[in-house]
Amino acid sequence: VKAPMQGNINDIKVSVGQSVNKGDTLLILEAMKLENEVVAEFSGVVKSIAVAKGASVQNGQVLVVIG
Repeated sequence: VKAPMQGNINDIKVSVGQSVNKGDTLLILEAMKLENEVVAEFSGVVKSIAVAKGASVQNGQVLVVIG
């Protein structure tokens, strides 16, 4: 799952090994003073989390790997 826009990671809602369904909230991305939910594009298991809380991310950057 890639960042839909540039911003800061405010919260991470999942952990590695957790099962997620399409549409589940993975993390909260703050952009332009708005909090945006980044959701799973498909169901699967979280393989890795490529960012940390408080990190600044760029548009298109990989945030979470779901397999």
